[in-house]
Amino acid sequence: MKPDAAKQCERDEDRVEWMRSVMDRHEGPLLRYTARILGGDLERGRDVVQDAFLKLWKSDRFGVDDNAAQWLFAVCRNGAVDVLRKEKRMIGLSDEIKHTQAAPGDGPHEIIEDQEDAQQVTRAMSQLPENQQEVLRLKFQNGFTYKQIAQITGLSVSGVGFQIHTAMQTLRRKFKVDGLVA
Repeated sequence: MKPDAAKQCERDEDRVEWMRSVMDRHEGPLLRYTARILGGDLERGRDVVQDAFLKLWKSDRFGVDDNAAQWLFAVCRNGAVDVLRKEKRMIGLSDEIKHTQAAPGDGPHEIIEDQEDAQQVTRAMSQLPENQQEVLRLKFQNGFTYKQIAQITGLSVSGVGFQIHTAMQTLRRKFKVDGLVA
C-alpha cells in the first residue's frame, strides 16, 4: 500500500470511529427531540435524524467536531420543521411521557410518585406555547446553554432567556395554584 493510501485509510478509520461515538452519544436525545417536534412520530423522527447524520458524515468534521451536538440539534430542528411545512400542517408538541427512570433502590411507591410528578410537569408544560416548550426541553432535557439554544432555534440569546424565564414563571404560578409548591 502506498504511503498516501495508508494515511487515507487511517483517516477514514478515524472518521468512522468519530461518527460512531457521535451517534452513540446523540442519537437517542436527537430522536426524542425530533419526534416531539413531529407530534410524537418516531418513524418520521428517525428519518430526520438519519438525514442529519448523513449531512454530518458529508460535512467537514473539523468544522463541526467541537459543537457536534449543537450542530446536529439545529439540523434536526430544521429538518423536522421542513417536514411539517411540506405536510402543510403544524403538529403541537406531544405531552407524552417518555420513560422516567427511577434511581437505583427506589421502591414502587417512590417510582409511582416520580411518574405522577413527571405527568404533572408534562401536563403543565403542554399548556405553554410551543416555543417555550422547545427551549425548556433543550435546556433541561438536553443540557444546552442559552447560546447553544439560540443557535439551534434561531432566537437571540436574550430571547432564549426571556422564553425560559417566562415559561418558568408560568409553571411556578400554575404549581402554586395547584398546591404543588409553597
